[in-house]
Amino acid sequence: MAEPMLHVVEAGEGTPVVLLHGLTATHRYVVMGSNALERAGHRVLAYDARGHGRSEPADRYDYPRLAGDLERVLDDDGIERAVIAGASMGAHTAIHLALERPTRVAGLVLITPAHDPATFPAKLAGWDALATGLRRGGVEGFVAAYDMRGVQDSWRETVTTVLRQRMALHEHPEAVADALEQVPRSAPFEALADLRQIACPTVVVGDRDESDPQHPLRVAEQYAATIPGATLVVEDEGASPIAWQGAQLSRVIADLAARAAA
Repeated sequence: MAEPMLHVVEAGEGTPVVLLHGLTATHRYVVMGSNALERAGHRVLAYDARGHGRSEPADRYDYPRLAGDLERVLDDDGIERAVIAGASMGAHTAIHLALERPTRVAGLVLITPAHDPATFPAKLAGWDALATGLRRGGVEGFVAAYDMRGVQDSWRETVTTVLRQRMALHEHPEAVADALEQVPRSAPFEALADLRQIACPTVVVGDRDESDPQHPLRVAEQYAATIPGATLVVEDEGASPIAWQGAQLSRVIADLAARAAA
């Protein structure tokens, strides 16, 4: 099968920044519609991952191919090096490219990473249940299959609303179901020690688990402690996660881009 066509949006001029969303999301769910990066003097590219949003389905969904798509986007836009900001699956895609093709990555913003080599592969039954729910019941089937047990009561209504909104944006839900089954079975890197090879400026954005237990804070802490010179950013206790606040996250990305340029 030929490489899938990807839906890419671009705005602004200046230092290139590429935004990568997480599994089951779309390009809208990184900085949540904020245009602060463009106003700060950055050329911002965001795209729907293969099978997601308005991008075409593919035969395979794993990190070598996801990172290959990222490099293809860079090539198509004539970008040699860029700051890459990715959430969850997007963070792992960025890491894979940074390890395999370090000259293409000027800086990294790793937002709520979840891959833990010590427990990989983990909770596959949950991902498979989401895929089955999506295939059988569409958006509502996916929401019904989503495990809310670790989400605090005060966040459940918000999480459910966001799930419905973002799942409704996919033109190929069957492809998203395929991705749900394949991506969690793919490792972006083999061992935590591999992260010591990352040489570009890096910031890790974690959250405190109350609203998003699928992305444990301890994993973000491990990444920040292992990547040379990396810093960790986490919201204040009781506050909304930085990953959900587009303007605040954009400032984190802009600060990292300034460090990378310097």
